[in-house]
Amino acid sequence: MFHRNIKLVIAGLILITAVWQFTEGNIGNGIFLIFIAIIPVFLYFKNEFILLAFLQLRKQNFSGAQKWLSKITNPETALVQKQQGYYNYLQGLMLSQTNLLQAEKFFKKAIRLGLNMDMDLAVAKLNLAGIAMSRRRKIEATALIAEVKKLDKQGMLKDQITMMKDQMKKI
Repeated sequence: MFHRNIKLVIAGLILITAVWQFTEGNIGNGIFLIFIAIIPVFLYFKNEFILLAFLQLRKQNFSGAQKWLSKITNPETALVQKQQGYYNYLQGLMLSQTNLLQAEKFFKKAIRLGLNMDMDLAVAKLNLAGIAMSRRRKIEATALIAEVKKLDKQGMLKDQITMMKDQMKKI
């Protein structure tokens, strides 16, 4: 994995080549190269490995998603801040199956770095509430569930919220 700014340099070089093609009279080549220059700019903001990991998650293939995430060796240099948040969010989802302590760290870091969608933020906070509840931190869990209720505008997490509230009554 290389530094994220290299993608911008590649886009700049392709754009310079497009301008050169325009000056040579090859308008079609120049237009095509401008369209090609858009790809590295898009991949600057949306990392290809994170996109592939999300695709694997849609298929419920956690090992495949972990394989794509492992290709990002240094997320601080390879990803912009929001993508670092999603990297940590995905790592937290992967580890929530096995290691709750590390998953909690990844979810907290993802929330701190920021997630674009309210639904992703709600899922991260819901997972944190579940982890807090499993560690008998009822006050923290209730605060997180209240935040999840505010973020869940479509009501997609309503069942999970009621299930967590029922489990909290048993604590």
